[in-house]
Amino acid sequence: MTVLLAGCSGTADGPEEAGKRGASASTSTSAGTSTDRGGSTGAGPSPEKTFEPDPARLPRTRAEARDFIDRVIAGPDSFGPGVVKRSPYESDPATWPVLGEDCVWQQRKPAPSVLATLTRSFEVPAEAGKGPVRLAAVVTVHRTRQDATWEMAESIEESMRCPTQQLREGEQIGSMVAGALLGGEATQNSSEDSLTELGEYRSSELGGPHRYFWQQAQTLQFTVAVTGKGAKGRTEREIDELVVQAQGAMLARLESTVEKQS
Repeated sequence: MTVLLAGCSGTADGPEEAGKRGASASTSTSAGTSTDRGGSTGAGPSPEKTFEPDPARLPRTRAEARDFIDRVIAGPDSFGPGVVKRSPYESDPATWPVLGEDCVWQQRKPAPSVLATLTRSFEVPAEAGKGPVRLAAVVTVHRTRQDATWEMAESIEESMRCPTQQLREGEQIGSMVAGALLGGEATQNSSEDSLTELGEYRSSELGGPHRYFWQQAQTLQFTVAVTGKGAKGRTEREIDELVVQAQGAMLARLESTVEKQS
């Protein structure tokens, strides 16, 4: 079942918010995602394009989770030509973003369900008549698949609770429309669960409104997400293609990293 959510007003987004995560992936009420706290995986229909994971290749320790992230997370080439690293390039692995009751993003200690998480920041540099495109990618490794599905549920809940969000002073997004598709629904065949948010990005530095596009996907115990923020002279299609390409690259790497070898 497709879930559509609509909001208006503004939200701040930056590299740290790419994962759209809440304070605890094990304590939130599900909104639009079906999970069973009694021990079920909580996964919806399997994607049509299935793969068989090798249990021996799934990370169980923090060290294994960090190695998995290094293999999967996007680099500049994952987005296509013209994308470069921003500084700071990688987030502090000892923190992750939490959306507070005041709808402001804060850096906190990762939830107990998280083995490892990392965000990388990128940019398409400004050029004549066009501002810089700000991009971010995040990979999170949870202890269980159920923990990962709770993160997805929380992301929907956050969109409903806070149609206006702020990451840092001077950055906001708003007029958000969000959608969710389980694997096998419509054309969503790349993951067990997928979320998308579209909105308007405003920045004291870059003005606005500009395009805001966020995607997050969950497969097994993993979530991957990409954020794109537009600027003057940048088209919606340009932002969307950057996000979709990097998300697809990470999902392909995820499968190849854990797939059973024939």
